[in-house]
Amino acid sequence: MNPCEPILLGTIDISQAGVRTKMLLGDLDADGRMEMVMVQADGGIDDRYVPHQVQCLTAYDLDGNLLWQVGEPDEQAGGPGSDYPAQIYDIDGDGYPEVLCVMNQTFLILDGRDGSLKRSYPLPGEEAHDCILICNLRGLEYPQDIILKDRYRKLWALDRDFNLLWTYEGNPGHYPWAYDLDGDGRDEIMAGYDLIDHDGVKLWSCKDLTGHADSVWIGDVDGNPESGMEIVIGGSVTVMYDAAGREIWRYEGSIESQHIALGRFREDLPGLQIAGLDRISRGDGRNRGSGKDGMFLLDAEGREVWKEDRRTSGWLTIIETLRHWDDGMLDYILAYRRGGGVMPTIYDGYMHPVAVFPVDGYVAHADLLGSGCTQVIIYDHEKAWIYGTRPLDLSRKRPGLALKQSKRLYSSTLYPGGEYGPEY
Repeated sequence: MNPCEPILLGTIDISQAGVRTKMLLGDLDADGRMEMVMVQADGGIDDRYVPHQVQCLTAYDLDGNLLWQVGEPDEQAGGPGSDYPAQIYDIDGDGYPEVLCVMNQTFLILDGRDGSLKRSYPLPGEEAHDCILICNLRGLEYPQDIILKDRYRKLWALDRDFNLLWTYEGNPGHYPWAYDLDGDGRDEIMAGYDLIDHDGVKLWSCKDLTGHADSVWIGDVDGNPESGMEIVIGGSVTVMYDAAGREIWRYEGSIESQHIALGRFREDLPGLQIAGLDRISRGDGRNRGSGKDGMFLLDAEGREVWKEDRRTSGWLTIIETLRHWDDGMLDYILAYRRGGGVMPTIYDGYMHPVAVFPVDGYVAHADLLGSGCTQVIIYDHEKAWIYGTRPLDLSRKRPGLALKQSKRLYSSTLYPGGEYGPEY
């Protein structure tokens, strides 16, 4: 299968945002097209143990105009060894997304249109800034609750006015996932290997798993709606549970299941498939040029369909489910940060390259204009390249037709998890 050449839709100079930034996407001004917020993290910490805070935020539109900047870029900024505590979400329901972030030991709610401060709150704990999770713990009309966490021990649940609802101590992994598994209108939280009820009470825990959870996904994996949603976790192994805490299967054919992604990648297999990323060897540690990883694919029953026989070095690959890249009915696997000279690539469910991008860097993806197709953005510290499968006028605005901020976009994380459904 010959990969298709992706169409370059535009380039944007993002150099004023500084080095080692992370891109968030959202329709900040409700004009029917998304803007980009480049997040720079603080430096001078060991982010294996200490969570990042935000150093600087810089917002751009798709024309490349710098809209606003909060904070000062720092050449000694931290790198993406862990999450940056920032999200884009309309937390107050006024129709315009806010930028939520932690800077200088303070939780900030910024107006997405101009970066001005709307509200600020002291943190509930000194290290309560590893990531930000938006959820619905109180059964409201839409999610307005916030969970903060430290690196590996504790969660703090708060309402939108920062009143503390509860705390939880355990092994929450990297990025918990919120979902209403029992249909009572309030989210449960899959925090690492523990499922926590909306009130902070642990419902059940995964058994016989070591280390911590790297990635959590929720979906109807077996294709049987009557059995409810399944929970798939990547960590020491890849394992699937039902909502009641019964283990359905576990796949132990990997060294470290760092990333997983649910999708309908194959039409010849029932239910959903689970793409995974195995960190086979870390080499000499955090050096991107050493070590080795490889992708794999499991069927709905946890059986291995294929495993990549990687011949190049590189162990920091990130994989994500890519939906609506083209007009086909199937999903794709988007892989980037591969190292070893392997460029960001879109793979089908047979591990055939569908598209290979001509530039390297970190990746964000979304339907930027509400066109029905997803665009992929590759970016480094100087430029962002926007790609798609068809020509698209990025300057097109539709005032008053705000793009909905999907749960995937307001749950941005270095450790992509998610839920497989029509709106994700």
